[in-house]
Amino acid sequence: MKIITIIGSMKFINEMMEIAIDLELKGNCILMPVFCNSRGKEGFTDEEERILNKGHYEKIKISDAVLVCNINHYIGNQTKKEIELAKMLNKEIIYYTDLCDKQYF
Repeated sequence: MKIITIIGSMKFINEMMEIAIDLELKGNCILMPVFCNSRGKEGFTDEEERILNKGHYEKIKISDAVLVCNINHYIGNQTKKEIELAKMLNKEIIYYTDLCDKQYF
C-alpha cells in the first residue's frame, strides 16, 4: 500500500475522483485537495484558500508519491508548484498520462 496524493487542475475533478476510487480499490491510501467539494475553489476566501493550500502541501509531505492528473497533458501553475515540492522532498511522481503504458499499482 502506498499513500498517494492526487494533484492537478480542479477542472479535472471528475477524473480525479475516478482515479482515486480505482487506486483505493487497488489497496492504496489516497489523499486529495479539499477543493473537491460542492463549493468549488471559487467558494473560498483568499485566506481560506491559503489555509487549504497549506494543508494540501502537508498531504504531499506525508505521501509516498504524488499522482499528477494531467489530462490531455495539461499542468497548471499551482500543480507545477506542487510537483516542485514533491521533487524537493524526493517523492515518487506519477503522471496520469503514463498510467496507460505502465502498471504502477
